[in-house]
Amino acid sequence: MKYDRIWNFNPGPAGVPLEVLEHINEGWFNYQNTGMNLMEWSHRSKEYDVIHNNTVSLVKKLLGLGDEYHVLFLQGGASLQFAMAPMNFLGEGKTADYINTGSWSTKAIKEAKLFGNINVAFDGKEVGFTRLPRQEELKLTDGAAYVHITSNNTIKGTQFLEFPDTGDVPIICDMSSDFFSHRFNTKPFALMFGGAQKNLGPSGVTLVILRDDLLKTAREGITTMLTYQIHVDKNSLYNTPNTFGIWFMNRVLTWIDEMGGLEAMENRNRKKADLLYGFMDDNLDFYRGTVDKDSRSWMNVCMRLPNEELEAKFIAEGKAAGFNGLKGHRSVGGIRVSMYNAIPPEAIEDLVGFMKGFIVENK
Repeated sequence: MKYDRIWNFNPGPAGVPLEVLEHINEGWFNYQNTGMNLMEWSHRSKEYDVIHNNTVSLVKKLLGLGDEYHVLFLQGGASLQFAMAPMNFLGEGKTADYINTGSWSTKAIKEAKLFGNINVAFDGKEVGFTRLPRQEELKLTDGAAYVHITSNNTIKGTQFLEFPDTGDVPIICDMSSDFFSHRFNTKPFALMFGGAQKNLGPSGVTLVILRDDLLKTAREGITTMLTYQIHVDKNSLYNTPNTFGIWFMNRVLTWIDEMGGLEAMENRNRKKADLLYGFMDDNLDFYRGTVDKDSRSWMNVCMRLPNEELEAKFIAEGKAAGFNGLKGHRSVGGIRVSMYNAIPPEAIEDLVGFMKGFIVENK
């Protein structure tokens, strides 16, 4: 492979498009003939301002968002948003619904309980987080402040490709691990957020997209740095942002746009998922998926082999063969293949070839 690179299946920080790395490398010491690396630019400079605002425009273009949405570049990851969202929008006497589909929504629920009343509309623990809820299973609250959803579950390997109907109640969604991976209807979503380190660039930037009608319901008297309105008013420049990470995100978004936008990403990711899951389904006695078929993630494919010894051997031999990051999360074990936007279909073709050979040698 070019530059002697391997196939990077890490769950995050994850692989990024090679074209983006090449672009960043070309301007590393003297970006746009300024005699500086972009990381050395002032975040108040006219040069950086162009990149910052262009990144906002790319987010809106790719998602088809209107002026009613504000695009923010914050820090603290999705984990800070777990607290920041209820701090702003869950006041006294209000109830928020949370759909618990895995580890990250469990953490979000824990944070939200510090700020108001929480109704767990579906608790995936009762089914071992092996599937997503059916619409009729949701116990939603009339007049809830919002419904919180995690779109993709990196640890368990489930994903909402179609979202529940919450009526007039706005959806707040943690999209950390499948942002910009496929097309979806943005209208029900009043707040979308996610760390950049899976589909959008390096760790250190949190993309937050906030609709104006939800913003108007925010509580007052919150600490400054955790007040959404402050960051909206200051265009994410109240304090020094992660300028390098935002520039990096800009290049990844540009790459997505030039590839054909979310339609192209959807086709690319569907192809990868069909290939890997199809092979697994043909070899269920050796590669067993851990979630129901109708809940499978296109981003994080989780599987178990016949025993833990074979799993350890698979991970070790896979790494030696150029496949990195195949070990499942420490809380669940097994194998996990994280195949975000930057992973090309040929990486999955190569992995499936390795998996075929591994069966022959170990069955």
